[in-house]
Amino acid sequence: TLQWETLGRQFVEYEQVAPFLIPEEQQRRLLDFLPLFLKAWEQSAGVIVFPNIQLLASEVSKLLTKEIKRNLNGKPAEEARLALEQLLQQKGEAEDGRLLLKSVYLLSQTDLRTMWNIIGSGLPAALMQCLYLFFTFPLKKTSDDGETSEDDTQTQEMLVKIMLNMYREEQGVEELLAADKLQSLIIATASLWDQCSHSWKVPTGRVLRTISKAQTKNSIVYLQAVDCIKIAIQNLFKLADTLPACDVCEAASIVLCFVKDSYPISSALLTEFENNDGYQLLLKILLRCEGLQQNEGDPYLDEILDMLTCLTTCGKTELKVSGNIVHPQLPHFDFEQTRSSGMTVKNLQAFQVLQSIFQKSNDQHLCGRILAAIGTIWAWDTVNFFLLEWTLQPINQFTDIIHFKPHPVQVQFFRLVESIVLDLSYVPHEILKKVQYLIKENVVPFCTLTALRCLLSMTRKDLLFSDIFRDSGLLGLLLALLRKQAKILRKSAGTHPPGLEEGTEKELNAVMLKMVAALTVGSVRNTVVLKDYGMVPYIKIFLDDECYRSATLSILEQLSVINYEEYMSIIIGALCSSTQGELHLKLDLLKSLLRILESPKSHSAFRTCSGFNGLLSLLSDMEGALQDPPSGLWTAVGQNCILELVFYTLQGITAALHLDPANSNFFQRHGLFEKMAEDLGSLGCFWTQGERQIPLSLEKTRTFAEFLDAAFCSSEPFPMWLKNCIWILNFLDHMIKGTLHLESYFKERKPEMGEVSRDDQEGPQAQEEYPVAFKRPGNKLPASAYRLWGNPEEKWEMGDCAIVHPGAVCVMVRLLPKLYKEGHSQLSQEIQCAVVDHIQSLVKSEKSRQVMCGSGLLSTIITSCQDAFRNESHPLHLPLTRVFEKLASQAIEPDVLR
Repeated sequence: TLQWETLGRQFVEYEQVAPFLIPEEQQRRLLDFLPLFLKAWEQSAGVIVFPNIQLLASEVSKLLTKEIKRNLNGKPAEEARLALEQLLQQKGEAEDGRLLLKSVYLLSQTDLRTMWNIIGSGLPAALMQCLYLFFTFPLKKTSDDGETSEDDTQTQEMLVKIMLNMYREEQGVEELLAADKLQSLIIATASLWDQCSHSWKVPTGRVLRTISKAQTKNSIVYLQAVDCIKIAIQNLFKLADTLPACDVCEAASIVLCFVKDSYPISSALLTEFENNDGYQLLLKILLRCEGLQQNEGDPYLDEILDMLTCLTTCGKTELKVSGNIVHPQLPHFDFEQTRSSGMTVKNLQAFQVLQSIFQKSNDQHLCGRILAAIGTIWAWDTVNFFLLEWTLQPINQFTDIIHFKPHPVQVQFFRLVESIVLDLSYVPHEILKKVQYLIKENVVPFCTLTALRCLLSMTRKDLLFSDIFRDSGLLGLLLALLRKQAKILRKSAGTHPPGLEEGTEKELNAVMLKMVAALTVGSVRNTVVLKDYGMVPYIKIFLDDECYRSATLSILEQLSVINYEEYMSIIIGALCSSTQGELHLKLDLLKSLLRILESPKSHSAFRTCSGFNGLLSLLSDMEGALQDPPSGLWTAVGQNCILELVFYTLQGITAALHLDPANSNFFQRHGLFEKMAEDLGSLGCFWTQGERQIPLSLEKTRTFAEFLDAAFCSSEPFPMWLKNCIWILNFLDHMIKGTLHLESYFKERKPEMGEVSRDDQEGPQAQEEYPVAFKRPGNKLPASAYRLWGNPEEKWEMGDCAIVHPGAVCVMVRLLPKLYKEGHSQLSQEIQCAVVDHIQSLVKSEKSRQVMCGSGLLSTIITSCQDAFRNESHPLHLPLTRVFEKLASQAIEPDVLR
């Protein structure tokens, strides 16, 4: 502070004596003062506390202006250029010019009033003349390396910073008009770009862009009066033929800045630009940018495209168009609501440049930027889509040539088409017809695939497209193409090596199937069309390939709406004909079947199409699948996959029996519960040797709920066979209660597309985990995820629970003696007791016992558990006797008496 106060007094003394000094002495005193000022600024970390700073700025700026003019006066351009450099870079005793430059540089960064004083000194015009010389006349270096020195760089930075600070103010631009160097510099950039000083190209561009943003009415009149834009365009036309594309872009972007930035004030420069073939110039320049290496010239190319996009909204009058809205349209579309007062297109000439570039160029970057520009214009105002499409029809015309463009451009284009529907809620019928023709011709399969994905996305938005694409013939076209592909698949089944039909063609088949599935969802009429085309035998051919299966099943599920029997016949037939190793085909078929069985109307068709026998045959085919260790074909299959198949098979049976007396009577009457017990018992985890078990005195007893909790939630080691048995008994328990078919019990984890491995890779000996949500192999869950219920006792000990399927209780009893394994006698009898206790809890209520009458449970207990009945010391004797007594008290069945 003391230092600044001292400087303040010294400057006041200077002011007082200055009027009485000769100019040379006055200049010397000011130059002697400046080093003190700069030192104080450096020592105070850039903080200036100087009351007369505006006056100081004015005096220093005037002196710098005077010195610049003195060094330029009467000298040829190149000599003047050298003199300026010497002035601003002097060292040692004669460093007046650099001292003045550094002082003005610091003062220009203080405040606006100080800047106004600098501007009023005449410095803006003087520095513009300096910039013109530095840019136009490259200095011939005398040093061997020819590199720019550090002093040159510092001088350049200070000069440019001063100019940027001055020219961003309108007052600074107005000061330039007294001289002619502004229009000279603009024209020089358009004519001498290849001959100018390389190190001054970027700084000159920065300064001119700053001036462009601060244009005034007077500056525009000045530039128009000297035909600045006209001459610049003429020169750029010449450069466009000789210079590299990126250099022409850099030069042209400066001129275009003045045109674009001046428009809010006056349309004069834009009119001059248009009248002198400015748009043709831009088209010529931009088309020369084809094939530029990535990032080469991109900033200036992108800048030109951005400014050209902005020019599309620069026009005197609003476009008046009255388009014909083709119906049908989406219910929430209202054209009147799209009208707004936002940034609407008024300049079709500017847009035609963008359109022509896309039509004439196949360059990925250029075409991509044009599409992005169109998306931006639509985003400014939704009415712009209609203004353009009802006049120049860009998207309509682009559709004819899109297959010639690079793949990324095709993807970007169809996303733009998709946005017309998804974002504007408009159905562009004419464009969609052309897209459909593109699909029909299939000139470039990748383009066809991308177009079809676009239509698929639209179809999923609204059911209206199901009618539109049927009436347009797209549905018929897809069915014909799929018929052809199905024939090829059928002919080549088992004969061509894997991987032959890969890539785009296979993806195209998959998307065609998805499209047909989307068109039939919720549309009985489209499903009837599919059936009338005789497509059902061909559609089911696609079931064998996993990448087609989901869409194929969706189509077949829609078929069930009009014909349950045909659907059931296909699915049950596919299940029965599938091989032992096609586990995931079976799983997908079963899940589809479950979705259809949610409708009670499908149950009769399931029964008449041998659905029960078909599902039970799946269990029969898995004989020995859960052996520990596994053997044969089952060695390569994870046991959680096998359990998943068991679960969905039992779930399908339960769903078909649910609230359906006819199916329940059929299942009971044909002894299918007994068949189920036999098939489950042969899975490999249950005991099948038939030796008599020696009863033991149990050291501890646990409930079935505790077994379940201990097997999957605790760290207690349990043998694999027992875990598998507990899961199957768990399934049966839910089947007894009629809840196994409900999805809330087991949540499926769907596999990702393209998953390579479908089965466990850990080997048959690995200790497997069994999540609640059956999952694709490899997606292991922590033990905490296996806890089915918060309190097992609350859920398992449900004495009042109604028995929905009593035959399932018989299955559980038939499996009871098979809950045994050599070497695990104690554990075997403990789980047997737990199961009997659980059965006893199920028949505790009178309602449950009434349901069990006629189920054959009593005779099942006697025949299946003879050892326990005959041996009073057997651990199961007492609980089985209690179950028997409870049921016998309700009614004695004749076969039991025998």
